[in-house]
Amino acid sequence: MTQAQIQRSANLSILEAEPGERKWRDYFSFNTDHKVIAIQYLVTTFIFYCIGGVMADLVRTELRTPEVDFVSREVYNSLFTLHATIMIFLWIVPAGAGFANFLIPLMIGAKDMAFPRLNAVAFWMIPPGGILLISSLVLGDAADAGWTSYPPLSLVTGQLGEGIWIISVLLLGTSSILGAINFLVTLLKMRTPGMSTTQMPLFCWAMLATSALTLVSTPVLAGALILLSFDLFAGTAFFNPTGGGDPVVYQHMFWFYSHPAVYIMILPFFGIISEVIPVHSRKPIFGYKAIAYSSLAISFLGLIVWAHHMFTSGIPGWLRMFFMITTMIIAVPTGIKVFSWLGTMWGGKIRLNSAMLFAIGFVSLFVIGGISGVMLAAVPFDIHVHDTYFVVAHLHYVLFGGSVFGIYAGIYHWYPKMTGRMLNEFWGKVHFALMYVGMNLCFLPMHKLGLMGMNRRIAEYDAKFAALNFVCTMGAYLLAISTVPFIINAIWSWMYGPKAGNNPWEALTLEWMTSSPPAIENFAGFPVLATGPYDYGMERPRSEVDVPLADEREPALAAGPKSALRADPDPNVAANPEDRK
Repeated sequence: MTQAQIQRSANLSILEAEPGERKWRDYFSFNTDHKVIAIQYLVTTFIFYCIGGVMADLVRTELRTPEVDFVSREVYNSLFTLHATIMIFLWIVPAGAGFANFLIPLMIGAKDMAFPRLNAVAFWMIPPGGILLISSLVLGDAADAGWTSYPPLSLVTGQLGEGIWIISVLLLGTSSILGAINFLVTLLKMRTPGMSTTQMPLFCWAMLATSALTLVSTPVLAGALILLSFDLFAGTAFFNPTGGGDPVVYQHMFWFYSHPAVYIMILPFFGIISEVIPVHSRKPIFGYKAIAYSSLAISFLGLIVWAHHMFTSGIPGWLRMFFMITTMIIAVPTGIKVFSWLGTMWGGKIRLNSAMLFAIGFVSLFVIGGISGVMLAAVPFDIHVHDTYFVVAHLHYVLFGGSVFGIYAGIYHWYPKMTGRMLNEFWGKVHFALMYVGMNLCFLPMHKLGLMGMNRRIAEYDAKFAALNFVCTMGAYLLAISTVPFIINAIWSWMYGPKAGNNPWEALTLEWMTSSPPAIENFAGFPVLATGPYDYGMERPRSEVDVPLADEREPALAAGPKSALRADPDPNVAANPEDRK
């Protein structure tokens, strides 16, 4: 018996024949089912992604030529401010929460999240926050001080738009905190009997680290924004230099959250890649504990690197040195993950389907972003390219080449489980090809633009930068086009795609041991861990695996020495006929 067969046989008793019907109204209501909330998260965030993408294309259209000839400078400033805010707070961060909502209870064998109502509240804070943010553009007074909202600039621009921006980000940050509390409690307290922390799937480890980081860092941003609102509306001078305030304090508070936010955005998708690669390589994960503990290391180190964004702000040399060293050190646990993924793929029976292509794309693009990050960690180089397009290129290789490719890898991998239908592989590969080419066409030339000295956040630039900017704009258009086959594929497959079955990938983690889509309460009983989560390619389970009881009344499915789930079952009671010899 293969590991997948063993795992499936051990969990036959908890598999419900009917997944349970969900009405379409459930997805537009205050529903406490974690799977419904997950779909609400993913669909809502994708809509905001499309809106943010339109804003990005408007920005790139303006930058296609050196002159200001498409939108005004004021509108340009609002567009790139809202684009960044939407992509971070309304797309990548909540998309990670969407996957966590769907997968965590299923992966640990729980029936739902620890706090279902709190879970629903966390989601329903997102649409108002997003609508409020976008409405400011319609009102003609959108925030235009950049997504960092540095004072004193943010204090002298549009007061209404800045106030709306602050309220929106506070709503979205509160949603993140509520979600993090739920994920932590669920992971620590609701695992199925017999599942230790070292038996959790790696996505769960990633969400454990992400949630802890969110809880520590997000309140600091909330404090900074509340103090900024006081300066804006109450006439205080916490950060206003004209009244004796210090804008650099705001920078410290902002980046204490916002650099950890990079890891809040990327860690969930590290976890997704750690799930996708072993399944489609048909190999055990290389370095399980190294990947798990490196997530915790990234979570800790992410809290002590924030000031590398402030090398030009006048901080003393010894502090520059400290943050340069810590920033370079954080590359070590990240590198451990990359080498583990490569070690997993090495010699594997790789299936180049859409999910695996996006996973490989993730690794290749994130490595480029990681290398440029190490370059930026060096103080002399950072000062040279500070506030240039080199930084823009680095950011997008990490967050677009990383997080967004990770999101798509997760969608293609778990879409059959979420919907019970298979996506069309041909259009999935078309989507990947267009997106990969568009990504490199858009952002790779920005490294050169930055080294040539082109400043970011400007609508008008020197004519010598025109050719490369034209290439970047064409890449942005290609990225926009790449979304079309995905949308059509996702909608068509949901309605008419071929039935997926319970476990189309022959995976071993527990979410595949229930129906597709999962039953309303996931499992009819407690799932059984008959194999490890990544024991692919093994003909027999390891004899040292301690299999929990599946059914005490059936010796062949019990955990005793005669169990059929052990490496050497007793021939007299073996469930597999081949073993009765």
